[in-house]
Amino acid sequence: MTAALETADIQTAETVQTAVAHSFSEWNDLISKSFVPLHVRFSDPDHFHGRLRSRLLDELSIIEVTASGHSVHRTPSLITRSDRLYFKLNLQLAGTGILVQDNREAVLHPGDLAVYDTHRPYTLAYESDFRTLVLMFPHDALDLPAGSVNRLTATRMAANKGLGRMISPFMTQLAENLDILSGPSGQRLAHNAVDLLSTMFAAELDQAVEGHGRPHDELLARIRRFIEANLADPELSPASIAAAHFISTRHLHNVFQEAGPTVALWIRTRRLENCRRELRDPMLAHRPVSGIAAGWGFVDAAHFSRIFRSAFGEPPSAYRRPAGRAAA
Repeated sequence: MTAALETADIQTAETVQTAVAHSFSEWNDLISKSFVPLHVRFSDPDHFHGRLRSRLLDELSIIEVTASGHSVHRTPSLITRSDRLYFKLNLQLAGTGILVQDNREAVLHPGDLAVYDTHRPYTLAYESDFRTLVLMFPHDALDLPAGSVNRLTATRMAANKGLGRMISPFMTQLAENLDILSGPSGQRLAHNAVDLLSTMFAAELDQAVEGHGRPHDELLARIRRFIEANLADPELSPASIAAAHFISTRHLHNVFQEAGPTVALWIRTRRLENCRRELRDPMLAHRPVSGIAAGWGFVDAAHFSRIFRSAFGEPPSAYRRPAGRAAA
């Protein structure tokens, strides 16, 4: 079986899929089909080997890459071929890699983490043999706005600093135990990994804000944390948020205006994203849609159904992933 044929199984199988490439052309096809379209360059294409071990869990792909040195390039022309927006998280397991995006460059050593956005050009380069774990997930799987995460692209998050000391070992264990990630518990664990990354990214962003010392940014960060902690409260409103921070509602709206979305839109979007995630969670298949909606502050079931459909293209009852159905 060729590498290209093996790759097709990655999209549906309930077990770990392994694909091996022994040539430049096989590897180019293999990684483009497993991730997003990419251009591959080799310094020595005649002496190449590469292997992917993959799991697809709902909307999340977990892929261990072991290969000879080479580089991959995501170009503007390739980006136009993709509709869905993804982030990719790299955990360096062996060897050294260089990630370049958004005019930043991160040198990654074993244990280091870095995030990048498939919707903008990037380069990943490895001079010699390496092994890395890639977690690919949609933008909206994160509990953070994509615009905020893009401030962290191609930034080294070291294994021996901050939350990296806890999250890097956890991600390493995912790489070592792909075979046991199956069924509802495997999907939940994969989504837990994304939740941990959201926490790590938020901590990195907070640290960056504190480093710049801008009062406006610090206030916005505090307000967003307050909103996140109180999303389930149906009484959460601009007035209650402003009162909790001893500012006027006008000042609150001005703070959000500079950042982009209005405060009301921010609250609704974060609630919808949490509802969406719980509807995809097979461990919560027993909970009625109305219960999930109410748990995130939507007290009117009909209103929730309308805005959910407007945001995601289908009603929540249709969006819910039936238990046991293989991801498409």
